Amino acid sequence: MTSMTPLAAGEQHILIPAVYDIVWSAVCFLIILIAFWKLLLPKFRKVLDDRAEAIQGGIEKAEKIQAEADTALAEYQKQLADGRAEAARLRAEAQEEGAQIIAEMKQQATEESERIIAAAKVQIEAERQAAMVSLRSDVGGLATDLASRIVGESLTDDTRSASVVDRFIADLEASAPASAGAASKEV
Repeated sequence: MTSMTPLAAGEQHILIPAVYDIVWSAVCFLIILIAFWKLLLPKFRKVLDDRAEAIQGGIEKAEKIQAEADTALAEYQKQLADGRAEAARLRAEAQEEGAQIIAEMKQQATEESERIIAAAKVQIEAERQAAMVSLRSDVGGLATDLASRIVGESLTDDTRSASVVDRFIADLEASAPASAGAASKEV
């Protein structure tokens, strides 16, 4: 075991350095500290500041892009809503126009059917008149022949034969409504 004894003058303890070593170590430490402080520390700060600025710029850029994306999304949604509203409006207009076209077509069809009916009535009336004229001449000729045979004299006088024919047709027309009324009562 070693004993703890005080050191003699001039001897140094192994754990405690000499004063000149402490002084030179302190001078070297100060030189290294000043060099580090003046040369290396500003470069580290510059690199860290540049990195912080780049990160901050990236964050700001990302926030700006995010804001632009939000604005674009809002604009897109607004345009989509406007498009849907426009499509609904166009559908409503198309339905109204379709209903209007259908109503116009029905109106035209009604007018056309009325025109066809009126034309048919006019044609029927013209054909009835033509039939009446034809019937008058045929019936007139037959009535004149019949009357000539019954009376036994010739009815060649135009005025006399015309009056006989007119009277005969008038009698037929008078008896026709009466017989038509009786026929409708029987049905």
